[in-house]
Amino acid sequence: MIEVIRAAAEVQRVCERNRWRFCFIRGLALLRWGEPRETVDVDLTLLTGLGNETAFIEELTECFEPRLADARDFALRNRVLLLRAASGVGIDVALAWIPFEERVVNRSTLYEFQQGVSLRTCSADDLIVMKAFAGRGKDWVDVENVIVRQSGKLDWDTIFQEIDVLAEAKGEPEIVTELGKRREDFENT
Repeated sequence: MIEVIRAAAEVQRVCERNRWRFCFIRGLALLRWGEPRETVDVDLTLLTGLGNETAFIEELTECFEPRLADARDFALRNRVLLLRAASGVGIDVALAWIPFEERVVNRSTLYEFQQGVSLRTCSADDLIVMKAFAGRGKDWVDVENVIVRQSGKLDWDTIFQEIDVLAEAKGEPEIVTELGKRREDFENT
């Protein structure tokens, strides 16, 4: 875990040096808000907008080793840049541009993971939205753990406002119903 935090701090330094807007999501955010489980890579959302991605990709591939021979083209097609820190830790950079992603970055805050190492992570509310949207079995377990650990502190109006739009865009309105059930079953337990 120490190597993951070190790799994240390295990525954060690059982002801050370039005055980029970003935050860490998934595993690192789960360490902060949910039930910690082993994470082996660094995931972040980086606001690039549409049409500006190449400059971000070029800077990041100068600082970190690409994990694919065609990393640039893959990133432009899939909006995810796959990199590796010098320590070998994987770095997944989501090239963000939609309004929800911008709000996620705007709501992000710093959290001290180790003495002297504070990382910018998404909010617990946004982590729930992202995990519910992904909707895999382990994501729902993570949602439950965040609900339990953050009970009484979550902004359910914001959570449901965000997931409603995303679930509709995905064509899976049942995500909203499932999240409501998880809230009912796990809040205040």
